Amino acid sequence: MGRAAEMLGTTQGFLRAIGEARLITPLRSSGGHRRYSLYQLRIAARARELVDQGTPIEAACRIVILEDQLEEAQRINAEYRSAAESANPTAAT
Repeated sequence: MGRAAEMLGTTQGFLRAIGEARLITPLRSSGGHRRYSLYQLRIAARARELVDQGTPIEAACRIVILEDQLEEAQRINAEYRSAAESANPTAAT
């Protein structure tokens, strides 16, 4: 946790807070240490940006979740469009 906080330029308390808000759930090592994925660190960095701009931590976590859901929905939509255009190339014109 200390290394992750250092990488993000934040405190361990911030990482605990976003964990309590269920924004991220790090894995645990056999020794009980929190292990963060690169994806979780990216999410935590975005939450930190919002908090640094004055957004309350709970709101920042919700915003990050919604942004992530929107990104995923846009990716799926693009896949469906691509598949539809492949199945019917004349429909796109």
